[in-house]
Amino acid sequence: MGINLSHAALRLVTGAFILNSGIGKLHLDKEQAAGLQSMAGNAIPQVKQLEAGRFGKLLCAGEITIGSALLAPFIPSRLAGLMLAAFSGSLVTMYLRTPGMTESDGVRPTANGLPFAKDFWMLGIAAALILDRRRR
Repeated sequence: MGINLSHAALRLVTGAFILNSGIGKLHLDKEQAAGLQSMAGNAIPQVKQLEAGRFGKLLCAGEITIGSALLAPFIPSRLAGLMLAAFSGSLVTMYLRTPGMTESDGVRPTANGLPFAKDFWMLGIAAALILDRRRR
């Protein structure tokens, strides 16, 4: 098993990015967690039912888990890609549903949405990992 060389760059860079993001959320205060929860609620309304601190801890754990899975050579690329697709798909949905993130066409990013538009790249990376038909 292991990471196929053609997937190594995709997994390593994306995994390191997501893992770093999760580690950065280890000490979120409740106000920061509430801000993230508010935006996430645009994609997944059920997260609004959680207490903000709990949401922050779950988000942190999720990012660390997904980032680690992408970095781990014993996790098959297709499985890592499925995890990344679920994560990045929810981020793309949040971007598309949050007012002020897109221009009037609903797709192109505004200045506020530009940092979130990167999530489309992660979704593309997930598709590449999932759709590669070579045996892993």
